[in-house]
Amino acid sequence: MTTVPFLVNPADLVRLYGEVPPFDTFRLRAVNLSWRGPTVTLRVDLSTFPATVPPEWEDAGVDTLQCHFQFVAVEDFALEQWEPPVPSASFTAEPLGRDRRMRVRVRGAGVDLGFTSHESVHVGHVSAFRIAPGGTDGGRHLFRRPLDRRLHETVPGPEEKTFHERI
Repeated sequence: MTTVPFLVNPADLVRLYGEVPPFDTFRLRAVNLSWRGPTVTLRVDLSTFPATVPPEWEDAGVDTLQCHFQFVAVEDFALEQWEPPVPSASFTAEPLGRDRRMRVRVRGAGVDLGFTSHESVHVGHVSAFRIAPGGTDGGRHLFRRPLDRRLHETVPGPEEKTFHERI
């Protein structure tokens, strides 16, 4: 049985899509592990772009929406394969029937990841960008949140812990 995890703060996605968009498949950009919590954060490009976008995105030529999904109280983490880039990965979440926990699987060409976590998932760092011909996302990102907009024009490197570990 596959279920959609409970998104703690889906407001940015709902404003863009009118509802929580499907994320059963996505382009996986990064996997960030943090001992705080412990947590796992996935940076992903969603498979669909919103039909209606904010005015500041309209003339920017953006075509891809990216966000971070953060899973908390992670246990049983297993990264069996990680060979980026991962252009398409499937996401499944299966409730475990106890303590509001779920089993998460992310699989695709270049990735095989699994872990258990709390059923609540935080969403953050929602941005839009124009995907490069090679599929990279290193260009300018237009972030939804004012603090992200003020601090970042691109996705910071993995050493920027305050960005990658805090949603």
